[in-house]
Amino acid sequence: MTRRISSNSDASNGDASVGKTSNDNAVNGGASKRTTPRKAHSRTPRRAASSDAVKSPKEKVSQGSNSRKHGSEGKRDTRIASSGNSRSKGIDSKADGFVDARRMRSNKDVNTRLSQAGVSDEGVFTRPKVIDFTQRLREKRQANAHVVMKRVLIVVSTVALLCALLWFLLLSPVFLLNASSIKVSGTNTWVSASRIEDIAEQQLGTSLFIVSTGDMEEQIGELPGVTSATVHKDFPDGVNIDVNAQRPAAVLKDAKGALTAVDKEARVLNAVGASVDGIPIIEVSSVGKGTDDAAVKQALKVLAVLPESMRKQITKVSASTQDSITTEISNGQYVIVWGDSSQIALKKAVVDKIINDPTKIGDKHQVDVSAPLRPIIK
Repeated sequence: MTRRISSNSDASNGDASVGKTSNDNAVNGGASKRTTPRKAHSRTPRRAASSDAVKSPKEKVSQGSNSRKHGSEGKRDTRIASSGNSRSKGIDSKADGFVDARRMRSNKDVNTRLSQAGVSDEGVFTRPKVIDFTQRLREKRQANAHVVMKRVLIVVSTVALLCALLWFLLLSPVFLLNASSIKVSGTNTWVSASRIEDIAEQQLGTSLFIVSTGDMEEQIGELPGVTSATVHKDFPDGVNIDVNAQRPAAVLKDAKGALTAVDKEARVLNAVGASVDGIPIIEVSSVGKGTDDAAVKQALKVLAVLPESMRKQITKVSASTQDSITTEISNGQYVIVWGDSSQIALKKAVVDKIINDPTKIGDKHQVDVSAPLRPIIK
């Protein structure tokens, strides 16, 4: 009796709840207006479904988005947890969180899976290579040693090349001055070519690159009778010497009758057996005294600038003092008093004008041009 009453009461309670739910659905605009009796074990889920059905569309959308968010967060937490578990299985870590990189497992399996799956490894972070700093330091020292050795080899090779080049240019027989390659031109009977060659041969065995042509020209120019000298290098082992040789300015005749040719600087010319025809003669007591005499030096300067046609006609030169230089032309036909060697160009022009103009010279025989602007004809 008791069990029947409970069943009825349960049924009545179930009908009442169903009726209430139906009324709520009708009020909220639900589609179901009639609800059939349900068993006790299925009433609770139905009420949950009914509550979901009663919700508005906006609430349903909000609930769906929240459920998706919670679902994705749950999946991400699951992946992080699984990743942490997988890492913790292969890595031994200390309490302070330091990871011993030497005990990290290789990523070979990961790369294999990525390649099998057809996924590119661009952008995939991989574990860095573990570096042995001792080995790295040894490699760095070896690299530095190689660089130093290379630089040393370059320097040594450069120095050796320069030394070889210097030896070839300065010491090799190719460019050494050779006696057979010395050529002299412009000499005469009063200027010996052998003396010029002797000067050039002082630098035999010297590389033509360092042969001093300036010193050679200076020494040759100091020779008696040489007005100027020019030296040109003739590679690989010779020189060309061109001299401007002059005839003697005069011949000094000493008390014994010996003749010595001198140039305008009173330097004795080296000539043996040369003819003195056409060269003015100056009588002196001795050659040594004559070359040191001021009057003789002035006479030589005057004679050196006279034209060759007049020099050949001079038969006597007297120089008692340095300002009384006198020359006789054509055995005394004309006597020219020059004075000293000052204004010698003007004096020469005046003499040429007078002796070559019969209206000027007339029957006179002496012309004094010691004062060229006021010549005296006697």
